[in-house]
Amino acid sequence: MAITRLIHAPKIAKLALGATIAASALGAHAAVNADTQQHAAAAQGVHANSGPEQRSAKGRETKVNVTAQQVLDLARAQVGTSENAAGGGTKFQKWYVDSPRAAETVQRDGGSRQDYANAAWCSMFVSWVGEQSGARSQVGWDAYTVAHAKWFAANDRWGTEAKPGAVVFFSWSGSKDLSAINHVGFVVKDNGDGTISTIEGNTGNGKVEQRVRPTSQVVGYGYPQYAA
Repeated sequence: MAITRLIHAPKIAKLALGATIAASALGAHAAVNADTQQHAAAAQGVHANSGPEQRSAKGRETKVNVTAQQVLDLARAQVGTSENAAGGGTKFQKWYVDSPRAAETVQRDGGSRQDYANAAWCSMFVSWVGEQSGARSQVGWDAYTVAHAKWFAANDRWGTEAKPGAVVFFSWSGSKDLSAINHVGFVVKDNGDGTISTIEGNTGNGKVEQRVRPTSQVVGYGYPQYAA
């Protein structure tokens, strides 16, 4: 079953001498279908700059020699990749489970690394493409769409213009609130008619697909600083 984002519902227990977070496993998070359902709950307590590689990069930008076209070519080469009947089994999920970022997001969100194996993978797909193309420092990496978007915003890389290679965040309700984000992908181009062409993971029937989306569903765009 295709699912678009992880929506947090952690239970927090504060102890007397410091706070210990007892978060529920990701399996308890609500899941929504990429094309047919809207989000079930708002995100709670998300920190966009969690983890050493996901903190604000203001004042210390890392230049990469990767172009938007290279990133899009790699993303396009994944078209047709499909999840299994349990909503997992993709190389994007397997990579994330074993990544250092998984340990950081488990600490932030609760659950365990293995929970990502069958979890929403649209943001994991974007993160994998960033990693494999050598543009991770510009694309970011996260399993949670809202946190991924907030990272771009915190680093002054957020806007409303569709640019090739930009990371596009969607809300099926049409909301412009980052906490309402349902889904994420890459912009291929602005079609100039109120739609954009995209490449997305975990869409349709749980596949990587090329899509055409109305801009009315776009919350905003994250802008990696690609090489010219």
